[in-house]
Amino acid sequence: MAKYVELTSANFEDTVKEGVTMVDFWAPWCGPCRMIAPVIEELAEDFDGKATIAKVNTDEEQELAVKYGIRSIPAILFFKDGEVVDQMVGAASKDAFAEKLNALV
Repeated sequence: MAKYVELTSANFEDTVKEGVTMVDFWAPWCGPCRMIAPVIEELAEDFDGKATIAKVNTDEEQELAVKYGIRSIPAILFFKDGEVVDQMVGAASKDAFAEKLNALV
């Protein structure tokens, strides 16, 4: 059973530097973030071996949020080989996230 990766400033660069990575910037107090949490878990399972699904708690990792210009959450950034290639802000459907991932893998 695949699980998403919890990212911190310590493992962020190593995680996103190769392949496709979807990073969910979220916070525990954010309603829409909690709403899409099960979707993020399902995507981690669906894309196991094809893409890395990860989450950054913006309350704990404010430096990362600032570095990537996160102004509102949930913010989902899509990385390919270390570069941000796409992003989405706000809650979206599993299909919308999967469509972005499928275009990159």
